[in-house]
Amino acid sequence: MNIAVSRAAKNLREMVGRQVFLSVPRINLVGRQQAIDILDEREMDRLVAVHQVFEGDITGRALLIFPEERSLELVRAVAGPDHSLEDIIDLEQEALAETGNIILNSCLATIANLLRRSLRVSLPEVIRGTGTDFFNLAPPPLPGEVVLFLYINFTVKDNDITGYIAMLMDMPSLAVLKGLLCEFIERIGGNDK
Repeated sequence: MNIAVSRAAKNLREMVGRQVFLSVPRINLVGRQQAIDILDEREMDRLVAVHQVFEGDITGRALLIFPEERSLELVRAVAGPDHSLEDIIDLEQEALAETGNIILNSCLATIANLLRRSLRVSLPEVIRGTGTDFFNLAPPPLPGEVVLFLYINFTVKDNDITGYIAMLMDMPSLAVLKGLLCEFIERIGGNDK
């Protein structure tokens, strides 16, 4: 995951033209309700997320989540300081979707490449709400779905924006991912086939 997140940071840096610093991601594998509880505990205000569905050998949904109050800061970092507040507000949906698309696709593409698999990824959708809203999106949740929850802190120059990347997968996809990770570890250990 460190490789995937660092590539996402590199792409974000190219997009904003400024240094982007990322904390080492903290990863938890939790149930859906526990993921909701984590967000509710850490974030008291409304959230904004970019949501994408991914399909392939592993299937699920990816979300880039951050506090809604910071969304305009992220858009300003992406659009540049020369835009008025009115311009930033007008650009918000499109800029958030594109930023989320770049970050999530960087993570998903890196994971797929390292595992030597391909993934198809949907267009990004910007949504606002709470953890409950995000983890109960249509199609309806599957029994046994788990959340691979990454907590990252990223700073774009002087803007401190805390974010989360969440990947929802069902148990069969998680089992496939575990097998692919075992294959990857064997390959990097010198047993490449």
